[in-house]
Amino acid sequence: APLATLLVAAHAHAFEPGWMQIQTAGATPDAPTTTVALYYPTMAVPRPIAMGPFALDVAIGGKPVDKVKALILLSHGNAGTELGHSVLAQTLARNGYLVAALRHPGDNWQDRSLIETSPERYFDERPRQASRVIDAILADPAWKARIASDSQGPLVGALGHSAGGYTVLALAGARPDLSRMRKHCLDEASEDPIFCSMGRPGVAPPPSPAATLPLKDERVRAIVAMSPAAVLLTAESLAAVRPATLIYEAQLDRFVVPRFHAEWVASNLPAANLHRVPNAWHFAFMDTPSMSLPSPDGDVAANPPGFDRDAFLKQLGIEIVAFFDKTLL
Repeated sequence: APLATLLVAAHAHAFEPGWMQIQTAGATPDAPTTTVALYYPTMAVPRPIAMGPFALDVAIGGKPVDKVKALILLSHGNAGTELGHSVLAQTLARNGYLVAALRHPGDNWQDRSLIETSPERYFDERPRQASRVIDAILADPAWKARIASDSQGPLVGALGHSAGGYTVLALAGARPDLSRMRKHCLDEASEDPIFCSMGRPGVAPPPSPAATLPLKDERVRAIVAMSPAAVLLTAESLAAVRPATLIYEAQLDRFVVPRFHAEWVASNLPAANLHRVPNAWHFAFMDTPSMSLPSPDGDVAANPPGFDRDAFLKQLGIEIVAFFDKTLL
């Protein structure tokens, strides 16, 4: 019996999560590099380690296994961090996925310059940053050979929260229209106050030539958008989204009020796949930080009475792994 027990335990997940940090090239040769945290399957032994306010349980620099199921790009929310969704990233790594979590240049906890100096470029630049990270990983000999492919090329998915939920929807072909956001915030600011206080886009400057280029990344075949900031996406572009989609909304989200954002997306996608998380606030999808972190919607570490974030993240990891297994493999 002991051997059988061991085999069952070993089968629960075949791998441990490895972790390493890499730098990928910026948009231009003189642009600063982008910091990316990689979570990947390894046989090495993980150890708990605190990185700032987040606690990871990873094998730092552990040797990656020879083959991974797919590459999953992970996009954090406004002013966030590449470490804020480590629980989900570690779950994907334990189940055979390579996760590339980027720190969005100009939109992270250390640097808000993108939204502060050029909010009109914000919604274009985020998906482009994500695509450049996919470029870098798929061009890296150490990873390229490990990522499973089919006749259409390497298997790639994307996962994002909040502004990251917007980002992965844009990668899937949804298109932003800043005039939609302006109209929404003129009409509904009192109903969606936190979102409408964020960028305060004024009169739109004429679009730059780059703004007319598509944001869609044809390599991305499946996306998960958690509490996406999505009121500015057009109905026509959402109806034309072809990658498989899984959308989550937090029932009590005050940051991006679901009926304007997640539900707008779900009501326009060709195949709506919307999961409502009962009694959850906006930050339910993030790891619980070890200290209080202020945000425009209160403490990132706080939960509504009776909400068990650890249990929810466990369940969410199972669902997201199942979704990518079904849609990518």
